[in-house]
Order: sequence, then C-alpha cells, then structure tokens
Amino acid sequence: MSQSINVLLADDHVVVRSGLKRLLEQNSEISVIGEAENGEQAYQLYAESSPDVVVMDLSMPGMGGLEALRQIIGDWPDAKIIIYTMHENTSYAIQSMAAGAMGYVVKSGPTDDLVNAVRQASVGNKYLSADMAQKVALNSIAVDDDPAQKLTARELEVFRLLAEGMTTEDIASHLDIGLKTVANYQTNIRQKLDINSPVELVRLAIKHGVIT
Repeated sequence: MSQSINVLLADDHVVVRSGLKRLLEQNSEISVIGEAENGEQAYQLYAESSPDVVVMDLSMPGMGGLEALRQIIGDWPDAKIIIYTMHENTSYAIQSMAAGAMGYVVKSGPTDDLVNAVRQASVGNKYLSADMAQKVALNSIAVDDDPAQKLTARELEVFRLLAEGMTTEDIASHLDIGLKTVANYQTNIRQKLDINSPVELVRLAIKHGVIT
C-alpha cells in the first residue's frame, strides 16, 4: 500500500473546495487534510500541518495565491505547491513557476490534470497541463514586454485588477491593503512596463492574456 499524499486546499469558494476534495479523494492514495479560504490561512495551515502538496487558487481576497506561494516557499523552500486556476494566460504560469510552484493547472482542463499534478508534485516533479506547456514554450520566444517577466507577484495582481477596470479604492479593499500602497504599485507598474495611459495598460494586458 503506497503512503498517503496529504493535500492542503486553498480556494476562496467553498463549492470549489468541496468539489476538489471529492475529486482528489476518489484516489485512495490522496487525502485532503486541510482547507484554506485565503493566502493568509494557507500559510498558517501549512505551518501547522506540513502537507505533502498544496493546491492553491491564484485569485483570493487578501493575500492572493502568488503572494502566498512566495511566502510559503520563502519559509519552506521544499514546499510543493500547485497553482489551480481559471487564468489560462502564460504570464501567470511563468510567474508562478518562477516563484517556485511545482505545477500550474487550469480549471477548464481535464480533471485528471489536477490528480496527475498532485501525484507528480508529491515525488518532486514539476507539472504543467499540456496546453499550458505549449503556450509557455511559445511565449518564451517573445517576452520583450511580458508583464510576468518584469513585475513582482503583487504588482502583477494589481496590474490585472487595473486592467479589469477596478479603481484604486476597489483594489485596496479587494487586496486588503492601503490606498497609498496601491498608488505605489501603480507607479512601479507604469515605470517597469513603460505605459502612460489606462488604454495602454489594458492593451498590454490583453496582448499577454492577463485579461481576455
């Protein structure tokens, strides 16, 4: 009998978490030992339960998935984290893998993808779903102005929210940070990406698939 793979789920939607738990636990060797609804909770539960694998969403209120990934890997370099998200763009995949994720799986893909990713990550192998792997390979050929290459995890998150049309106030409340902090991120984003108007920002976000 192979040893159980203990998994921590982090997603802000209860329905998604219960669906994932069911999906994963159909496999006798996988056991879900904890559930978090935001990045802060994921970090805390990781510290408490030392799971074998974390399956984490990117877009959560407060500390998002990328920031939580960065902090967990920062404190536990051997942590095995899979990003499981609806974001099918390469920017997020590249940024996640660069930050230390073991896998990047899109929610719209086959359900087997996530189970395979958990199994692979548990033995130390990286996993990208097939279509993401192809997109990342193509994307790495042309990365001149790719936001994923130039922005930090938090800046990329703010960049996406700005591109989606959120105001500074909206972003501050969504991410649970101060208005001044958001303004600083905006300045950094404009400088790093050399953009001078909201229209340019949206155009760049669409070009790199950060928004559709």
